[in-house]
Amino acid sequence: MTSSSSPSQDTKRFAHSHPEGLRADALMEEDVAWSHEIDGEWDGDQLDRSERAALRRVAGLSTELEDVTEVEYRQLRLERVVLVGVWTSGTAQDADNSLAELAALAETAGALVLDGVIQRRDKPDAATYIGSGKAEELRDIVLESGADTVICDGELSPGQLIHLEDVVKVKVIDRTALILDIFAQHAKSREGKAQVALAQMQYMLPRLRGWGQSLSRQMGGGKGGGLATRGPGETKIETDRRRIREKMAKMRREIADMKTGREIKRQERKRHKVPSVAIAGYTNAGKSSLLNRLTGAGVLVENALFATLDPTVRRAKTPSGRLYTLADTVGFVRHLPHHLVEAFRSTMEEVGESDLILHVVDGSHPNPEEQLAAVREVIRDVGATDVPEIVVINKADAADPLTLQRLLRVEKRSMAVSARTGQGIDELLALIDNELPRPSVEIEALLPYTHGKLVARAHDEGEVLSEEHTPEGTLLKARVHEELAAELAPYVPAPAL
Repeated sequence: MTSSSSPSQDTKRFAHSHPEGLRADALMEEDVAWSHEIDGEWDGDQLDRSERAALRRVAGLSTELEDVTEVEYRQLRLERVVLVGVWTSGTAQDADNSLAELAALAETAGALVLDGVIQRRDKPDAATYIGSGKAEELRDIVLESGADTVICDGELSPGQLIHLEDVVKVKVIDRTALILDIFAQHAKSREGKAQVALAQMQYMLPRLRGWGQSLSRQMGGGKGGGLATRGPGETKIETDRRRIREKMAKMRREIADMKTGREIKRQERKRHKVPSVAIAGYTNAGKSSLLNRLTGAGVLVENALFATLDPTVRRAKTPSGRLYTLADTVGFVRHLPHHLVEAFRSTMEEVGESDLILHVVDGSHPNPEEQLAAVREVIRDVGATDVPEIVVINKADAADPLTLQRLLRVEKRSMAVSARTGQGIDELLALIDNELPRPSVEIEALLPYTHGKLVARAHDEGEVLSEEHTPEGTLLKARVHEELAAELAPYVPAPAL
């Protein structure tokens, strides 16, 4: 009787004599464990063609409540959204960070993030943003999660919006519409509301769509209706566009009138030679917290994107006693919609007209360099590239020490502070004092006690070096601007012979 060996022994014997053949057979099986003899040294996860092209889920974005007691306190049902992004350049971590920021924007707007996916492409699809096949996969994700809205991490053209909605069967909005919605919720002042309304109308004008009878033509001229003698008139959608253009023109006039009032105040500060400092930076970097710490302004502080939109100007004094103004500006964000840049241009002029920019960046952010680049792009758009800049790395108490060291090394004019704890605030005030422009004329005058107003102006508009009260009057030595120097010139003591 011939001896027979087991199948496993035959497989091992065949593996030693024909390793290539066994590997080929193993790859044909559906589920094969990795082995050192067959695969050699492991060189990382290998993805086949279908896995590389598939939608990749980003973990940790869902904000759905798991505790039933939290749900009971909800008064309104939040909009349930799925996020989708197209990764065209950079690393996978950059794409994940961009979608995480979109999730934070969606939460700020009051939505509930259920899921988030990213599609790797050379460029967004011209028809459906992510391609027709991936759009159908996205529809399955929407049905599975029960979402009622899809938010795309980019600005969609009107055609992309329509085609993607036709496939996924729910409402689709893009990053621009989401930011506009947040601005509309947070604008409090009359000017802020007008600027947001103008930006929304600019965005909606090319995206108007007609439904059913909305595309029918209006009745033309003639008497009594019926067959009009002058032919069909403009369509309903054309009428809507014309009305929106009329409202936009009216809104621009109103914003121009409001701009005049702010320019008058700015000219008054310039006339009195009061230096100005503008606080600019990424949203949620801590600009309002820094303003409160420096001036005690009491501005709303909240851990949310675009919590404060309305610009705030407050008076402050340097350690040497010089008066200056601090202006808190609108927060910036990556890919800030150009509609908002245009609408808020009058507000952002505070940055261009200032003598110094405090560029606040969140030191605890995963990628602070990207925040710096996004803000500088907007500063360049408003024409403020010539204004001196100090990079203020905020949240130093929560930041990674290596990140702080890297930023301080790369940014030559930078300082690490914490608006929450007060760390580095004294050093920042001293740096502001050194960087602000100083009055050009140094003068010594003996002012009679009846001219106390000139002494007060020297304190407010200049830099008092010394002040001595004598029987003849106040002996004042100060640096002042040319106009005030001309008024003080008659009181300059004659040189001793």
